[in-house]
Amino acid sequence: MSSDPLRNGRATARRAVVIGGGLAGMLTAGVLREYVEQVTVVDRDTLPEGPRPRRSLPQAHHAHLLWSGGARAIESLLPGTTDRWLAAGARRIPLPTGLVSMSAQGWFRRFPEMQFVIACSRDLLDWVVREQVVTDPRVVVLERTELLGLEGGAGVVDGVRVRGEAGNERVLAADLVVDASGRGSRAPEWLQSLGLPKVREESVDSGLAYASRIFRAPDGSDEYPVVNVQADAREPRPGCTATIVPLEGRRWLVTLSGTRGGQPTNAADKFGDFARSVRHPVVGELITHAEPLTEVVVSRSTVNRRRYYEKAATWPEGFVAIGDAVATYNPVYGHGMSVAAQGVLELRRALAAHGVTSPGLARRVQRSLAGPVGTAWDLATGQDILYPGAIGKDPGVAAKVLRHYVDRLMLTATGRPLVAKALFDVMTLSARTSSLLRPEVALAVLRGPKLPPLQGPPLSDDELRIAKERRGEREADPADA
Repeated sequence: MSSDPLRNGRATARRAVVIGGGLAGMLTAGVLREYVEQVTVVDRDTLPEGPRPRRSLPQAHHAHLLWSGGARAIESLLPGTTDRWLAAGARRIPLPTGLVSMSAQGWFRRFPEMQFVIACSRDLLDWVVREQVVTDPRVVVLERTELLGLEGGAGVVDGVRVRGEAGNERVLAADLVVDASGRGSRAPEWLQSLGLPKVREESVDSGLAYASRIFRAPDGSDEYPVVNVQADAREPRPGCTATIVPLEGRRWLVTLSGTRGGQPTNAADKFGDFARSVRHPVVGELITHAEPLTEVVVSRSTVNRRRYYEKAATWPEGFVAIGDAVATYNPVYGHGMSVAAQGVLELRRALAAHGVTSPGLARRVQRSLAGPVGTAWDLATGQDILYPGAIGKDPGVAAKVLRHYVDRLMLTATGRPLVAKALFDVMTLSARTSSLLRPEVALAVLRGPKLPPLQGPPLSDDELRIAKERRGEREADPADA
């Protein structure tokens, strides 16, 4: 994967460095290769040659959904990627048609397609993107390489200092450095070491923990929906969820979660009990006799954390932070990948309009990222701060008023297609949260649901049949549980 960083021996060639070889990093490298002669991607791992796990991506063990807002962004950045995912075994699931989900306000109806989601393993998602980028001779990947710090000063970042596997240190000069190193980014310290002031941070911690396990999917389940039981943050108890996501290779990834005081454990014999203990037992019932293919994996890296780089009093030329390096979210909302992709799209727009070395480019990009980051941040923290024991800033009176409106909106969405579409547009990061206040949506919310609430999970006859066959001698439907 690696080659000589001084390709063609051109000392005056435009160069860029991307910190991190994950999804955000590879999308960034895919964009930058069109604007510079060479892009160097620095990563501390050995990047897999296929759809296999990465050591520094433990969250890949848990459910990952790429919402349509993110999928469209990636398709724009790397045309043909969606077809590659599907050819490799991923599924394009229409929403809410292919979704059986109990929200805080009740079961969503499976209305005709309004948005969609790409469902597969995180390893497959990353690999399909990665293989389109690393084979380009303009992209150099330095694996097993540690990023030590930024080079330059408070006004301009002009490279990075790295240390290779053998312990040798060197400086990589760059016209643009993009930090896509994820939730472990050390950019705040790097910037302070250059003389820049500390950037404001904010965090909301619900104390959430995840437990995931992969099961063999039953025969006939090729078109099975995503099944999800959400928590209700208004209830004075820990918020617990259970989700089934179909994966490539005829597998189901089952992810359980619980906030402070109600976290799941890695005990295999307790996994099904926890799944049945959430607000509806449908997920636990569906996996009762399923064959587990892995052990239970637990993760607790779920704090929402945002760095307000766009509000910094000063910002250096030549440096941009993107994706999880700017903000991380409770993974239960599935927004991290989509926000990263939309951020890279903002970077491409700025490069197309101004070029790599345009004065003010870095600050312009950093401010444009605040749009997609803010939408996901509001959705995640507005709910997480409500759970018992949550740690974070009080959202204030305005946010509380808006929350009551959103509660009413979600209730209305269970029985009114117009409001359901508005909600799914925002949930999939296909529209800003402000679109929920459009006059026609607000009027429909005032009127409330058009249809009566569903009394159980809206599984089809075929889906119920599959569930019955999997449960052998047990004849009760999950809907009757």
